[in-house]
Amino acid sequence: MGAVLNMYPRLFSSVVMAVPFVDSLTTNLDHSLPLTVGEFKEFGNAKKYKKHFDYIKSYAPYNNIKKQKYPNILVTTSLFDNRVLFDEPTKYVAKLRQYKKDKNLLLLKTEMKGGHGGKSGRDSGIEEMAFDYSFILKMSKTKV
Repeated sequence: MGAVLNMYPRLFSSVVMAVPFVDSLTTNLDHSLPLTVGEFKEFGNAKKYKKHFDYIKSYAPYNNIKKQKYPNILVTTSLFDNRVLFDEPTKYVAKLRQYKKDKNLLLLKTEMKGGHGGKSGRDSGIEEMAFDYSFILKMSKTKV
């Protein structure tokens, strides 16, 4: 989603990015992270091959944030996510705030007790979904 937002931000009025993998180049270069080496077949090995480095850099959302208008965006992350570390979406939002050329809403919601799937428990999942839907409804100015 992050790559598409950078390339075609006008396609969207609002976007919810749940635990987004937005710093793919830095993650790929850090072989100490739990999933990096296991995902070389899918993403390539940017540390070993310049061709892979250049390709990942060409679409990596964090590396391609531009000075342009972006839609309303809600980014969620979880403090104990071991797949997409919380600092990745956090620094993505910080850079977006520096670069975006609009007054659209840009929110970062950090779940302090959850992992990659958010908080555990059925009710917690429903609460998270309700939060996301309320953001979309509010941004669409739909009256309910």
